[in-house]
Parts: sequence; structure tokens; C-alpha cells
Amino acid sequence: MKWPRDYGLSMRMWLTMGLLLLVYLAFLTVLRSLGVGLGWLVLISVGLAFVQYFFSDRLVLLSTGARIVGPDEYPQLHETVGRLATEAGIPMPRLAIMPSPIPNAFATGRSPSHAVVAVTDSIHRLLTPRELEAVLAHELAHVKNRDILTMTIASFVAMIASLIMNNALFLSFGDRREGSPWLIAWIAAIVVWVVSSLLLRTLSRYREFAADRGSALITRDPEALISALLKINGKISAAPEERRRQAEGASAFYILPVTGSTLAELFATHPPLEKRIEALERIRMELGQGGLVR
Repeated sequence: MKWPRDYGLSMRMWLTMGLLLLVYLAFLTVLRSLGVGLGWLVLISVGLAFVQYFFSDRLVLLSTGARIVGPDEYPQLHETVGRLATEAGIPMPRLAIMPSPIPNAFATGRSPSHAVVAVTDSIHRLLTPRELEAVLAHELAHVKNRDILTMTIASFVAMIASLIMNNALFLSFGDRREGSPWLIAWIAAIVVWVVSSLLLRTLSRYREFAADRGSALITRDPEALISALLKINGKISAAPEERRRQAEGASAFYILPVTGSTLAELFATHPPLEKRIEALERIRMELGQGGLVR
């Protein structure tokens, strides 16, 4: 399935990745000029990126308590995902169920052939079949867009900055040279970590817009995703604070975050719900829909 491209969204994503690249090159140039040895930092960062990329599915399933389920347990879910995956032009992913009273969903895996799509065991009780299809299509769009690979590459040098930021004082203590460069490196790492975190969150928000668009194009029913997002958001808002805190660790993976940010929108991993709905409404007009198609 070939999707019509949103050139404005694509341009914003490429611009964000370009800015990340410039920040990273400047940071590496500063470290090199200071004579900071990068060998072990790169080695550790490569190791972390390797684990994040190749074992992302296992790590996320472990952190959320989700378990892989077969077609004998959830035949309708498998049938629906299989049909949507065919429509999206990707292999059938593995399916997982995570226990939670807060309805949500996520996708993980390093490639379409190693993907996992997970939903909470409570989502079936909240959403209609149409709405659940739209949510599943959103997650399959993440898989088709290879978002795990995108975010792993984008965050690589941010990991180096984080390592320096967390360990520079220890490293400077062991550095007997006069005028140790580690203090300057530490300040540079803080600046790079803050700037790159903002850019990574911006990229994450664009990926959510792209997955929403993918869902609408797979199902040709953006109204269903709008309805599903509103229902999920309402359920999250009504959930006890303790329940939301329990699920907060994996919030960035979910179709909707389980905790609202008290900081500026710049620090959010997801776009505001209102903007997502506005974008879906525009897609509905692009598809020439005067109403529901199904």
C-alpha cells in the first residue's frame, strides 16, 4: 500500500533530524577539541544502542508486563491485525496483551518482521470494533514507519551526552592533568542533552502525527481514531493517580500518555489531543469523506 505523503510533516521531521545532526556534530567537535577520549563513550553508547534496538521488544514487554498471545486465545484480535497488516503491506506482527485497567496500546520491535503490537486487556471493553481497528492501525503505522530504528539512531549521541553528564565528576577526579577538560565537557553535555531532548521529543510528536495519518489511510476511517482517542483520554483522565503512576514508565510508547505533562508542550512526547484531532479532521477532508465510510 502506497500512502499519500504529507510533505509538510515530512519536511518538519527531516528538519528536526537535521538539527539533531548539527547539535551532535558540534558536541563531538567540542569534545575532540578538549582532548576528551571518546573511545569508551562511543563503545558504551554503541552497546546501549545495540541493546535498545535488538532487544527493544523484550525490554518493553518486560517493563509493561505484557505477554505474547496466540490466535487460540484472541482469534478476533489476530484476524483483525492480520487483515490490517496486509492492508499496510507489512508482515503479521506478534500480538501481546498487558494487564491494566487503563486502556492503551503500543508497538515495538526493530523492524516490521520483528514487531510486536500490544493492547491492554481492558481496551476491548471500552472501544467498538471500528475504534479498536483504528488504534491497531496506528500501531501498525509505527511499525511500517520503522520508528524504533528512527528514534534509536536519533538518540545515539544523546546517550553519549548523558553518560558524560552523569559521570564527568568521577572522570575528572581521576584526571590528574592540570586544567582537566571534563568540567567543560560536562557543561557542554548538559546543553546538548537538554537541546537534544527537546528535539527528540519534537521528533516523537511528529512520529505520532505520522502514525495517526497512517491509521487513517489504512482504515480510511479517521473518525474511528478520533472517537477512540477521545474515549481512551477520558478513561485515563478518570483513572486514579496511583494507577496512572504505575503505567508512567512506558507512557512514551502508548498511543496516549497516561500522565499529563505539567511542563510546556515542548517537553511532551505526544502532541496535544486537540491538535491530533485537528490533523485527523484534515485527513478526513483529504479522503473526501462527508461522514463515516463504514
